[in-house]
Amino acid sequence: MLKKIILFLCCLLPWFLNNIIPLNYNYYKEIKLPFFAPPSYFYGIIWPIIYILIAISIYNIVSSLKWKEIPNNYKVILLINYIFNQSYTIIFFGLKNNFLAFISCLGTLITSIFLKEETALMNNKISKILVPYILLSIFATILSLSIYLYNV
Repeated sequence: MLKKIILFLCCLLPWFLNNIIPLNYNYYKEIKLPFFAPPSYFYGIIWPIIYILIAISIYNIVSSLKWKEIPNNYKVILLINYIFNQSYTIIFFGLKNNFLAFISCLGTLITSIFLKEETALMNNKISKILVPYILLSIFATILSLSIYLYNV
């Protein structure tokens, strides 16, 4: 049981690494936002839920297959998705670059779709747990593009 908990935590904790970087999170309140922009606390609620869902999907794949049995396509897409996902916080809040933040969101969206498809090839049932991630990525991409356009 302890081994399963440790494996799950290994799947979950990397998604929270960008939170340890000291950044100016007030930047979101300092820029022009579209009417549909949620309050900043929304992200503190929704992203941890999404990260838990992603971790559950990864855990199910990793625990049901040996590492060598997991297709390289899945590993590569997961890594690229992770990089896009994690880079957003640094780009938006650290660099304050709204255009690159939009590109990061778009990359996250595209790779989240591929991640779901790659997961479905191994476990169609567990791939459905990634649908909220795709939906949030769609919203985040639209919001990010709007923020860029509002603040050009």
